[in-house]
Amino acid sequence: MKDLRRYLALKYIQYLVLSSSNAVSTLLGLLGSAYTMILLQSAKVSSKSTAVLISSLAQADILVLLSLVSDVVLGSFGATAPPVASAVARILLTANTHVSCVLLSCVAFEAYLITFLPSESRPLRTVRNARLLCRVIWALVAAECALFLLDEHLRAGGASSPSPGPLGLLFQLCGAAVALLRFLSYILGILLRIINVYIYYKIFFSMSPR
Repeated sequence: MKDLRRYLALKYIQYLVLSSSNAVSTLLGLLGSAYTMILLQSAKVSSKSTAVLISSLAQADILVLLSLVSDVVLGSFGATAPPVASAVARILLTANTHVSCVLLSCVAFEAYLITFLPSESRPLRTVRNARLLCRVIWALVAAECALFLLDEHLRAGGASSPSPGPLGLLFQLCGAAVALLRFLSYILGILLRIINVYIYYKIFFSMSPR
């Protein structure tokens, strides 16, 4: 449907074109996700793997809403807000960005398969596989956020200069894991942008009149 294509275009611009989110793109993204979640409940939208991926993409914006609510709640506490709690909003936004980028790339890859390998890829493009893929993506991002939250907790607990012992070793391992994860996320973000551009470049020219 045209509305779903417009929604995907909005999300590509928000997460894979813009260098960082702003108030306008965030608001449009939230409104688009709310409308898409309602639209996907319609009988006019067939239950296909693409619809499952788009539904999970729209649900990811719930994290943005939770982040905004968290900011408002913490703002009411002022300087008395716990340091770890203040990091929750940032971690929720990170989770939303990572989930959205990966899901958008999955939609692009599925479009590639539909265009160039429609028959061969049909056994893979099932609703069951799409749901399983979404669960795996959410689980990986949840584990990533748990590691970020643990690192924030250790830092807030005064472990910036840890003494020798189990806690100090845990802090060092957690800090190294977080630094590596942030680096890999940055590299993956660049690769996903390149791959998405390549996929839609191939699809566009394959559909252009020769």
